[in-house]
Amino acid sequence: MAITSIKEKYKKIAVPKMKAKFGYKNVMAIPKIEKIVINIGFGRVISPKTKDEQKKFIEYIRTNLSSICGQRPVMTVARKSISTFKLREGSVIGSKVTLRGKKMNDFMEKLVNIVLPRSRDFLGINPKSVDGGGNLNLGIKEHIAFPEISPEKSPIILGMEVTINTNAKSKAEGLELFKLLDFPFKKS
Repeated sequence: MAITSIKEKYKKIAVPKMKAKFGYKNVMAIPKIEKIVINIGFGRVISPKTKDEQKKFIEYIRTNLSSICGQRPVMTVARKSISTFKLREGSVIGSKVTLRGKKMNDFMEKLVNIVLPRSRDFLGINPKSVDGGGNLNLGIKEHIAFPEISPEKSPIILGMEVTINTNAKSKAEGLELFKLLDFPFKKS
């Protein structure tokens, strides 16, 4: 019987191997994925538009991101005005979603098994994408790689940043956790 879900892989494969490799005394000390943060910044795209066009664009982002994540996004606003970037304080410049629990696991399944292999020119995740705290940061160039988004109905292709937060203490622990959960890393 094949183990398919990431949650099962964590319990049956990652926990025993991490315990053996790093010598944890307690199962609760083994790193686990805590949350996923998906972020789309669209300040450059939205700044030259009129108020009505901005509202339509924000609604477009809101519907796309909520269909991808299964959760309504929070719109992020500019904290201060910067005239060089035609940015005004209080204007909407991005959106983000924080996933935990079942929605996080479902999104991870979709990301690893469908979206990353479907991405154009994808050769694997660079191991340098894991930071010193064991968190993985990915940039996805096209949001239409997600199966919920129809490329024909998408007038604008947006990039998104996905951050997978763990409670690992080091880069080695985080990298090992992601490898045991079958994240597609580049062969070095």
